[in-house]
Amino acid sequence: MRSDQVKTGMQQAPHRSLFNALGFTEEEMKKPMVGIVSSYNEIVPGHMNLDKIVNAVKLGVAEAGGVPVVFPAIAVCDGIAMGHTGMKYSLVTRDLIADSTECMALAHQFDALVMVPNCDKNVPGLLMAAARINVPTVFVSGGPMLAGRVKGKKTSLSSMFEAVGSYAAGTMTEEEVREYEEKTCPTCGSCSGMYTANSMNCLTEALGMGLRGNGTIPAVYSERIKLAKHAGMAVMEMYQKNIRPRDIMTKEAVLNALTVDMALGCSTNSMLHLPAIAHEIGFDFDIKFANPISEKTPNLCHLAPAGPTYMEDLNEAGGVYAVMKELADAGLLNTECLTVTGKTVGENIKDAVNKNPEVIRPLDNPYTKTGGLAVLSGNLAPDGSVVKRSAVAPQMLVHEGPARVFECEEDAIAAIKGGEINAGDVVVIRYEGPKGGPGMREMLNPTSAIAGMGLGSSVALITDGRFSGASRGASIGHVSPEAAVGGPIALIQEGDLIQINIPKLKLEVKVSDEEMARRKENWQPKKQEVNGYLERYVTMVTSGNRGAILEKK
Repeated sequence: MRSDQVKTGMQQAPHRSLFNALGFTEEEMKKPMVGIVSSYNEIVPGHMNLDKIVNAVKLGVAEAGGVPVVFPAIAVCDGIAMGHTGMKYSLVTRDLIADSTECMALAHQFDALVMVPNCDKNVPGLLMAAARINVPTVFVSGGPMLAGRVKGKKTSLSSMFEAVGSYAAGTMTEEEVREYEEKTCPTCGSCSGMYTANSMNCLTEALGMGLRGNGTIPAVYSERIKLAKHAGMAVMEMYQKNIRPRDIMTKEAVLNALTVDMALGCSTNSMLHLPAIAHEIGFDFDIKFANPISEKTPNLCHLAPAGPTYMEDLNEAGGVYAVMKELADAGLLNTECLTVTGKTVGENIKDAVNKNPEVIRPLDNPYTKTGGLAVLSGNLAPDGSVVKRSAVAPQMLVHEGPARVFECEEDAIAAIKGGEINAGDVVVIRYEGPKGGPGMREMLNPTSAIAGMGLGSSVALITDGRFSGASRGASIGHVSPEAAVGGPIALIQEGDLIQINIPKLKLEVKVSDEEMARRKENWQPKKQEVNGYLERYVTMVTSGNRGAILEKK
């Protein structure tokens, strides 16, 4: 046992005295020590139930012969952090979570781990840590929120943000907004659409690191407690068989996850997190891998904000395994990849059934023949940019319009809500990238304002920042290189014509190379005033096309 290094032998007598202080018995000292990484806190709705999940995991571990020991991981609520300085501190926590979990797990020599995350950066941060630490590890999330219901229709957080835009446009009253406010988020859990948290929890199943249902069983279902107990049991079986994360999270598994991403219509943030996870296993993931996979992978699901279905509907339709079965039947998945069950992907999904072809479209009737995400390139984004094309109105797949340039998110929101943006415009928000923000803020407020103002089918938005999974429309993010390093997005001027062609994977500005070169000569970086963790982050972070990973310079 790895934990013998802190428990066994005369040299470890001082260590044992500290375990004695913790109340460990002699019997427990002889068993594997399993770290339960708990993201529980009382500020994130998706995490307020994790104490119950953690307790269930502990029971499963103990039942299977291990000693469960809980330690914490932080998590930010992207919804509460949205639209102000707090959003600078969301993406950056991914690396803090990975680093701090690595420190705790290796400092105390745990034999195995169960990760209990739920929201946004918490899931990829712990997947990164699992790859680094490489002891037997299982993931079990807190589960998604049930959809809200307003006037007989299901709703979710994206509807709430859009309601604010509708109020600004004069098409919704304060009383109607208040009704949304009170009914949109009715339970604990990760927000109920295919936003970043649910995207990453579903992709954890696709990677092979979570048990069936990890991404879709609602937070308030008792089935979620059973899943947590089984996760505790599963990690002990992995320990006995010495199955480790790097046996599971291989290059082939990452490409499987990207394929499932395309079919599900996941958040664009997955194109930040999959490269970061791949980096931890030594796989140099180029975001442009997305295009050939998207070309052959049909989009089978339109969950909110792309469509009218929610995570609870996907769960009832058969969940992630049912989607994977559809893809495997078409030869689109590597079914030989190992998983936390000790079985292969093919063995896990062989009995999966699509129980609702309206929620999970069959292969012969997809929403589109291509996947949910696309990477666009061109003279505006030489290193790429990302769009959730499954959430783009058909008339906006090809668009040309004048640039309306803003140096930060707040200025853009003021212009949108002030009626200064017109049909046909292309809103450009720059200096919001990993370095420029810093922290690559999500642009849910401006995209929701555009939709709420009735401009979702006529106005595009491009940024070197990123989007919430709750964003919809012609929202193109991760533009790389970012403005802060002198990327072409820093050189755009008000009124420049921008061409977007999603089917042809192009993002161009109609300005000559000579003129762009002249502008570059006169360009000066925007002055930044940062301190604390963000100051360190800026010195190490890469552009969005590389997953905003941290590198030594």
